[in-house]
Amino acid sequence: MPSPTDTGAELEAEPLAQPAAPPADNRLFVLILQHPQERKEPLATAAATAAALRRAKLAVGLSWPNLARPLGRDADPHRWAVLYLGSARPRTFAAAGEIALLGRDGEPLPDPEPVLRGLEGVVLIDGTWSQAKTLWWRNPWLLKLHRLVLNPARPARFGQLRREPRREALSTIEAAGLLLRHAEAKPDAAEALDAALDRVIGAAGKPLSDASRGRAGPRPRRRH
Repeated sequence: MPSPTDTGAELEAEPLAQPAAPPADNRLFVLILQHPQERKEPLATAAATAAALRRAKLAVGLSWPNLARPLGRDADPHRWAVLYLGSARPRTFAAAGEIALLGRDGEPLPDPEPVLRGLEGVVLIDGTWSQAKTLWWRNPWLLKLHRLVLNPARPARFGQLRREPRREALSTIEAAGLLLRHAEAKPDAAEALDAALDRVIGAAGKPLSDASRGRAGPRPRRRH
């Protein structure tokens, strides 16, 4: 039986996570580290994210000794990235686009696309802001990975159901979709995640119009 600080086994999908279609093919592997308390959150999207993608895994726990443990196989940390939880403010990186790849000095690299396309996988941390910070500090091996910062052009769609701690904060499923839209050669995986998010929001009793999905209508202004 796995210990409470090391649970890397694949989990049964929750009802909202069951895909309406076969999982989409994706080149970039998505590894989600979920805080144990987040599993009780009715609006959690980690399970739906993993269920929508062929190459994804959800690991629940507090700490792991290295990347290989939650992943379940050996991996080169230099070919992996993690969504950064540090003090970077994406709005100061406007020229970097929707995804900023931070260099050793904490500044965004001018063109992250080549690095993104060379990555084998990405780690997403799932939980509240305080839970995510706990996972970050309890897993120092995350510092060996490339650091990515999101700067989404649109506010979180999930913000209609819950308040996000930052304007640039996205739900796990939205963050995965944004990353895959930039890192994958085809849009299939990102579109599968969009569809999965539609189902989660619909099941929560908040069906969205086409405009609110961002498929039509004016682009929201950034907050300065």
